[in-house]
Amino acid sequence: MIITRSPLRITLGGGGTDLPSYYREHEGFLIAAAIDRYVYITLHQTFVDDMIVKYSRLERVASARELEHPIIREAFDLVGLSGRSIEITSMADIPAGTGLGSSGSFTTALLKALHAHRRNLVHPEELAEQACQIEIERLGEPIGKQDQYIAAYGGLTCFRFNRDGKVDAWPLAVDVETRNNLEDGLVMFFTGYSRKASSILQEQDTKTKAADGDMVANLHYVKELGLKSKEALEAGDLRRFAAHMHEHWQHKKRRSGAMSNGQIDEWYDLAMANGALGGKLIGAGGGGFLMFYAEEKARLRHAMLEVGLQEVRFRFDFEGTKTVIQ
Repeated sequence: MIITRSPLRITLGGGGTDLPSYYREHEGFLIAAAIDRYVYITLHQTFVDDMIVKYSRLERVASARELEHPIIREAFDLVGLSGRSIEITSMADIPAGTGLGSSGSFTTALLKALHAHRRNLVHPEELAEQACQIEIERLGEPIGKQDQYIAAYGGLTCFRFNRDGKVDAWPLAVDVETRNNLEDGLVMFFTGYSRKASSILQEQDTKTKAADGDMVANLHYVKELGLKSKEALEAGDLRRFAAHMHEHWQHKKRRSGAMSNGQIDEWYDLAMANGALGGKLIGAGGGGFLMFYAEEKARLRHAMLEVGLQEVRFRFDFEGTKTVIQ
């Protein structure tokens, strides 16, 4: 029995500049943080010839090539496994489609399990790049690279997405006090909406490829906000970081009419009136989780609870994708 886990993530600045349509021309930058909410994969060798895969569905096939689940099918092909006599099960702490990078976490956890099965040692960079190869190159999803990379590395990490496709990763240089205050001050609430990220990112991807002036200028500005967020965090100025997060959200909404809606805007305004110093919707937009930085958390929590929003508490994860049992 092999069990692997991969953390979900939140973006702290620069989100959206990790799509190939942007970084291949302009270079991307963002900061992401892994959190202690996970996707789990179990892999078990069985005594039957068939391959059994359990996720939201159950598939039983002769080999991985016959699977309908595209990521599992491509992962087995990439690693060079037929899938015969293997049972795979996936579980997650948070539902898919809620903006926390679950697809990238699923892919890295799955690849980690397959490499463990083959007794392969795999570096986080290689693991992340293989996950990107599956989702972006093989399956053609109009998504970025941050989810796979932060899931593989963990921690509070800065990423530079170079024009040649390579990714530079290094830890955010924050002191322990700032890191603890940031962790304590971030609060996250589920909106009740879920959506497929690629449906929203497709619009950004298409406009960026077409060199749409407004879209490219928006992403340039967001990248600068990501760099300013890095400076604020490394200086220990969390109020300035929160202000950048608020500004980021205002610009992010301009990328697509599907990014927000009247209800989400109403909840956001309520939070800002009840102690939040800045916030945004996590992920591609359209649903998922609203995240805020607040110094008066009790007041904020009470206000959001009053309108029926569920809080999900979290801490940072510093282990990345790992094998739990082998």
